[in-house]
Amino acid sequence: MTSVVVIVGPTASGKSALAVDIAGGMGGEVVNADAMQLYRGMDIGTAKATPSERGGVPHHLIDVLDVTEPASVAAFQRAARTAIADCHDRGVTPVLTGGSSLYVRAVLDQLEFPGTDPDVRARWVAELDRVGTEALHAELARRDPAAAEQILSSNGRRIVRALEVIELTGQPFVATMPPHESIYPHLTMIGLQVPRPDLDKRLADRVEQMWAAGLLDEVRALRQVGLDDGPTASRAIGYSQAIAQLDGAMTEADAKADTVRVTKKFARRQDRLFHADPRVHWVRSQPDSP
Repeated sequence: MTSVVVIVGPTASGKSALAVDIAGGMGGEVVNADAMQLYRGMDIGTAKATPSERGGVPHHLIDVLDVTEPASVAAFQRAARTAIADCHDRGVTPVLTGGSSLYVRAVLDQLEFPGTDPDVRARWVAELDRVGTEALHAELARRDPAAAEQILSSNGRRIVRALEVIELTGQPFVATMPPHESIYPHLTMIGLQVPRPDLDKRLADRVEQMWAAGLLDEVRALRQVGLDDGPTASRAIGYSQAIAQLDGAMTEADAKADTVRVTKKFARRQDRLFHADPRVHWVRSQPDSP
């Protein structure tokens, strides 16, 4: 068996539930492609499916990192392809699902990662510390507008990496992306489409539910095991705002509003990037229950 099923779409479109339904119906297994769901303990803020919501379907690459560890796309690529190969070896169809176009394409396509130079990386990290993420994102936009479009202005680590690659290769960061050609011969990609007003409501409701479900308590516990020092986890949407609220830098209302704002921006970027992939078959997401 060499089939791979992929479920993509913006945040709150229902990817996790559909992946479980499809995998359960065909005796398959889910392979996570959400960077933040790799982290142990980051459950509420990532809308991670609970054990009961997984319906007995095995899930791969959930809860595999401590919050102090960086999330590396290259390391994820190796781990996800290993999980898929394991499924194929056992005659099981893997169902890959996640909201990051980069993570999904890293698994499916011939994406190779340029090397790194510690001196170049250190110089850009120092510049990030000096000017902040917004200013460094503006510098990336000046050098490579297409890359800046794909990377959130709050994601300092990815901004640094893009600038490093540009400097090392002499090419735009996006020039390192391969064509949409899968390494897997039998690929089915399903995209969940949600009308913009419905998606905006879902996102706002999800943020309210996160706070009501105890996000602040989750963040307090994660700070005890090093969340503040995590180069990736501490910058996750919702978590960075919760940290700011706990530190008194934001009110709860401001933290929620900023989370909604950033999540909407992120969801629109997800939608654009996935719509650029001609392999995706788009279907209407199920409407919310009345």
